[in-house]
Amino acid sequence: MAEFLNMFGGIALAFLGAGLAVGLCCVGSAKGTGMVGEAATGVLASTPEHFSKCLILQVLPGTQGLYGLVIWFFALMQMGVFGGGVPADFSITQGFNVFVGCLPMAIGGLMSAIFQGRVAASAINIVAKKPDDWSKGIILCVTVEFYAILSLLGSILMLMNAL
Repeated sequence: MAEFLNMFGGIALAFLGAGLAVGLCCVGSAKGTGMVGEAATGVLASTPEHFSKCLILQVLPGTQGLYGLVIWFFALMQMGVFGGGVPADFSITQGFNVFVGCLPMAIGGLMSAIFQGRVAASAINIVAKKPDDWSKGIILCVTVEFYAILSLLGSILMLMNAL
């Protein structure tokens, strides 16, 4: 068992971290965009001319899924996957470093996408009641987006020094 962990444990941890980064961010984005879509359908049923405003608000929580994909690619690049394969001597410590480097985006992306979806779903009410003020809802969504960007930056900085 110890030999198996020494042989595959590092690479398994690294792939797990990369997979969690993209997977959890996409789950959060799906949840967030879904909430906004549900809220938008009520507005669009009575005022279909507000479709573009509702669509922009719905897309905002989807950016975290893209950020997770960026971290997934970055982690795989750091592991050497795109350069012809992972080194045979990929240690458990190196794998753990990559895993931990992916965690800020995995957790930050999941949570910020869901919370941004809640803010954007509430901003749909602005579209319904005062369509000319809908940009205020975008500003509120961008405040949450800032923390997703911080998570992205944290993961990039940690992955740059992981190996």
